Amino acid sequence: MELVMEKHAGYHVHDRLFKELIQNFFQEFMEAFFPDLSADLDYRRVRFLSQEQFTDFPGGEQKRVDILAETKVKGKDTVILIHVEPQSYYEKPFPERMFRYYMMISLRHRKPVLPIAVFSYEEKTETPDTYTFAFHNIEILRFHYLSIHLMKQNWRNYIRSNNPVAAALLSKMGYTEKERVQVKLEFLRMLARMELDPAKMRLLYGFFDYYLKLNEKEEAEVMENIKMLDPDEAEQVLKLPNSYFDRGYKKGKEEGREEGEERLRRFIVNLLKNQVDVKVIAQASGLSEDEIMKIKRQIEGEKP
Repeated sequence: MELVMEKHAGYHVHDRLFKELIQNFFQEFMEAFFPDLSADLDYRRVRFLSQEQFTDFPGGEQKRVDILAETKVKGKDTVILIHVEPQSYYEKPFPERMFRYYMMISLRHRKPVLPIAVFSYEEKTETPDTYTFAFHNIEILRFHYLSIHLMKQNWRNYIRSNNPVAAALLSKMGYTEKERVQVKLEFLRMLARMELDPAKMRLLYGFFDYYLKLNEKEEAEVMENIKMLDPDEAEQVLKLPNSYFDRGYKKGKEEGREEGEERLRRFIVNLLKNQVDVKVIAQASGLSEDEIMKIKRQIEGEKP
C-alpha cells in the first residue's frame, strides 16, 4: 500500500489542476478533442453538478466523480450529463471503474450519460476504452467510453489553434526532450494570440508550468527564440508571465548577484536593439521604465 501511495502522491494536485482547467474551459475542451460531439451541445445551458460521491458495493468504498456537467442537445429538450474523468496513472481495472461510475450516475440522475476519460500518464501501456463481461463464451455486456491519451497526441497539430485548453495541454502531449523549448515557445505564442482575462491567463500558465518546467538554460533558449519572431508578435509574447525572468535573472538582481544582473542587462540590450517597446521590456524584466531608459541611453552613447 505504501508503494502505491508514493507512486500517486501527486494525484490530488493533478486532480485539482485538470478540474480547474476543464471546468473553466469546458466548451474549448470539447471543441479541441471531440469536435463532432461539441457541435451538437448547447453550451448556454451548461452547469456543473456538485462533486458526486457514491458508495461502491459490496466493499463500501467511497468513490468520487471528478467532473460532471449537465447541458442540453442543440435544438432539443434532451438533457445530457457529461462525465469527465482525468486519470494520471495506469490502472488495469480503470474501464470497469468507468462502467461503475456510469451506472451510478445513470441510476441517480435518470438521464443519458456521456463518459469521457482523459489519460495523462506517460507509460506507453494502453488502457482499453471498453469494458466487457462474458459468461461461458457468451458476451453479456459491452460498455464503451470516449477517451483521449494526451501523450499520444502530436503537439504540433494544435499550435495553430486559439484553443486555451489545447495550449495548456501541450505540456502533457507527446514531445521529445529536444522539443521542450519549442513546445514552451509555441505555448507562449498561442497565449499571445488569445484575449483572455488575467485570471484565466494565470490558470493556463500555472497548469503548463507545473507539467513542463524548463531549467534556466532552456528558458534562456526560449527567450532567444522570441527575439527571432516578428517584432509585433515578440512584443505580445513578452507581455506574458515569464519564467525566464522569474526564476533566473530577476532573482539574480534581487539577490545582488553581479553575474545575474549582467546577463539581464545583456538581454535587455538585445531587446532594445531589436526595437522592442520600453514598456514591454519593463513589464517582462521587472525593472522600471526609468531603468530601461538609462540602459538605452548608455548604449546610444548618451550621458545618463
